[in-house]
Amino acid sequence: MRVRNRPGAAELVAAHPEYIPNEPKKLKGHWQERFKNSNLIQIEIGTGKGQFIVGMAKAHPEINYIGIEMQLSVVSLALDKLIAEELPNLQLLHVDGSDLTDYFAENEVDQIYLNFSDPWPKKKHEKRRLTFKTFLAIDEEILKPNGEIHFKTDNQGLFEYSLSSFSKYGMVIEQVWLDLHQSDYQGNIMTEYEEKFSNKGQPIYRVEARFISKARD
Repeated sequence: MRVRNRPGAAELVAAHPEYIPNEPKKLKGHWQERFKNSNLIQIEIGTGKGQFIVGMAKAHPEINYIGIEMQLSVVSLALDKLIAEELPNLQLLHVDGSDLTDYFAENEVDQIYLNFSDPWPKKKHEKRRLTFKTFLAIDEEILKPNGEIHFKTDNQGLFEYSLSSFSKYGMVIEQVWLDLHQSDYQGNIMTEYEEKFSNKGQPIYRVEARFISKARD
């Protein structure tokens, strides 16, 4: 998600270290201390303007959430929502989501959400897709054993690629939805992109995939 530079975004983020830590690498292995509880930790990579992660935190106060967004103007918009809601179980990170092992220890995260990630449709850009095997290896490292990735997209090509990538990596495909909004799935919380695309009648694809082993050859 790309937006114009937002005036005052840097100042807003700097003014709220209680929600966006200014030295996040120091929290590696200490996130439950940050939240002051021992609840499960779930993260969203590419949290955008925060509609999904804020909605999840409101709906599930028993779970700790961390939204990761690399664009300053965008994360500042998510911060607006967090400030308004004052959710103690949500933190934001203004970092590059490709470097997760810098911010999370092995087995520290329980679940990962990938929502409407950049499809990088050209074959030469395959390695940039967040469901490419190198990213899956990083995800597996920070997730607890049998941790899951929940993935949503409107892009059929990326969805098919991701199903194949999960399978080739040795993950278990738990559930698949080819048209989420026409299914009986309960508790769906939409992202901003999801609302936009579903309002146009486009199907939303969703998959839940689980790692089955922490050991890789």
